[in-house]
Amino acid sequence: MARARAARPVLTLVSGDPTASPCFRPPTEAEDAIVEALRSGKHNGYSPTVGVLPARRAIAEYLSQDLSYQLSPDNIYLTAGCCQAIEVIISVLAQPGSNVLLPKPGFPMYESRTMFRHFNLIPDRGWEADLESLEALADENTVAMVIINPSNPCGSVYSYDHLAKIAETARKLGIIIIADEVYDHLVFGNKPFIPMGVFADTVPVITLGSISKRWLVPGWQLGWIAMCDPNCVLKEAQVDKLIENYMNITNDPATFIQGAVPQIIANTKEDYFNKILNLLRNSADLCYNKIKETRGITCPHKREGSIFVMVKLDLSWLDGIQDDLDFCCRLAKEDSVIVLPGGALGMKDWIRINFVTGVPTIENALERIKSFCQWHAKLEA
Repeated sequence: MARARAARPVLTLVSGDPTASPCFRPPTEAEDAIVEALRSGKHNGYSPTVGVLPARRAIAEYLSQDLSYQLSPDNIYLTAGCCQAIEVIISVLAQPGSNVLLPKPGFPMYESRTMFRHFNLIPDRGWEADLESLEALADENTVAMVIINPSNPCGSVYSYDHLAKIAETARKLGIIIIADEVYDHLVFGNKPFIPMGVFADTVPVITLGSISKRWLVPGWQLGWIAMCDPNCVLKEAQVDKLIENYMNITNDPATFIQGAVPQIIANTKEDYFNKILNLLRNSADLCYNKIKETRGITCPHKREGSIFVMVKLDLSWLDGIQDDLDFCCRLAKEDSVIVLPGGALGMKDWIRINFVTGVPTIENALERIKSFCQWHAKLEA
């Protein structure tokens, strides 16, 4: 039975845009770099299709800080956000008849670009990849596997040992790893962020990233493809040429944004990043603790990175709730809280919550979810 409720502000925990909360603002150094690039008059024309050299050099140096080898500007291709990076690399690698292995749950955009096969992430093991099922899925037409770390939508961060096992599995299968690291360094648990490119001596890695999340500027649409290929396997297969050819028929990121990238990376202080991580940690802890207080929903592990958490519904305790979509529709109608049904991500009877909405919003929203679950609880026998 639905409840009659007075109108209340709608609280949305769906968006992947952290800037929706006023407490998550970009660094002033980034804003100043944009203003300087605009006023310089040097960035008003078209850019090379792969991106301007100073920006590619700055990103190569930024990524190389975490690697045992040095990336060059020639390894970097600039894109209009990470979504375009996904479009480019999947279009280049996944020729007709081929397939790509995707994590479940994962980021749905990959599914719209290629034939795919899902491998499971295991909730009770910190959402680690089920490598045995992954091996069984691969065939002679499999060209790559996608690893999202830190994870959207799970909020997990993979250990060095698990990443090493992933690399060895890909080597055994003879496939490339596409490492979606758009949430790189947004980690606030016990595990450090380790880029997949660390294992590029074992298997070729193509890293996708952007300034969107770490610098909190998704609207600036500046992403990249990085070829982590110290053994030149991808170069010998002319993957670099295929990327360059595809980039000739796509839109480029705004030239003045590219022009600002070196200063954005060089001038942003560690204090800024630490402040953002503290905000994320506080929000994630609050979210986890509130979920623990709420019967009818569970969270397998504390979040360690990104801005999302996957939450399991206990439908055996919720009266009349059919599935995750029904839960989300009723929650929106009765309590004005919007969350994402897990079915959209391949996880039926789960929901995804974005906890980066500011402490007051997440606290209010989770109190409403708790009240909703209590109202719909089955009567004890």
